Amino acid sequence: MPRARVMFAYGCAVALAAFAVGCGGTDSSSDTSGSTDLSECTPDKLETVSSGVLTVGTDSPAYEPYFVDDDPSNGKGFESAVAYAIADELGFSKDQVEWTVVPFNSSYAPGPKDFDFDVNQISITPERQKAVDFSAPYYTANQAVIATNGTDAAKATSLDDLKSATIGVQIGTTSLTAVQDKIDPDTQVKVFDTSNDVVSALKNGQIDALVTDLPTAIYLTAVELSDQTVVGQFEAEGGDQWGALLQKGSSLTGCVSAAVNSLRDNGDLETITDEWMSGYANAPKLD
Repeated sequence: MPRARVMFAYGCAVALAAFAVGCGGTDSSSDTSGSTDLSECTPDKLETVSSGVLTVGTDSPAYEPYFVDDDPSNGKGFESAVAYAIADELGFSKDQVEWTVVPFNSSYAPGPKDFDFDVNQISITPERQKAVDFSAPYYTANQAVIATNGTDAAKATSLDDLKSATIGVQIGTTSLTAVQDKIDPDTQVKVFDTSNDVVSALKNGQIDALVTDLPTAIYLTAVELSDQTVVGQFEAEGGDQWGALLQKGSSLTGCVSAAVNSLRDNGDLETITDEWMSGYANAPKLD
């Protein structure tokens, strides 16, 4: 995700249109790691934070469709399922996986990590790669625009139609770069500390539109934003690819990438994506 984390209560199932592979999926074009042979990636050979245990990080609260019931350990939700699938590829049972809370903005800060890898809709960017490692990507998401019904922004049918809009994004997300590069609005983009602040700003009329990743945008408008709509989606440069995040120079990076690549090759990643992300990629294209 460009990481516009949704800070509100999830809980209802959302029935939406079928998954469109071109809008989100399992693109493998950013293998940032130099993947390792999986045969070399076994619990007895891996230097994990805790011996014999794979420690996985994510933020709290943990929201759908990435996690279900705010419980990463239950294996339900897209990123919970991906994490356990990676663990299985590396030879760890579910009982050998432990979860730890890692705030999003601190996950990619330089320095030692108390987790083996983190899954939290974290976009792979050159700037972040200076401080941390990323696995091969396990998902690619488009950006999406949300606006209040009846406004000029909500009537937009192209990115040019949004140039006069005041747009809000969350700090530390790739949405800011996407808006600047693809929309280049006349008014400076407003940046907020949390995604909850961005949502509140839209509700209160402080901004004309917000930009976040497409799955989050569709869920927001289905559950949290009753008077707002997904105006459309657009591609960020190179796609917005999410990868498992690891400490810079981690000895596990190649193995985690090998696990992701294996899941893609054997079809398990597609199965997981279809199960948990189905319906989160249907929105008009904005060019």
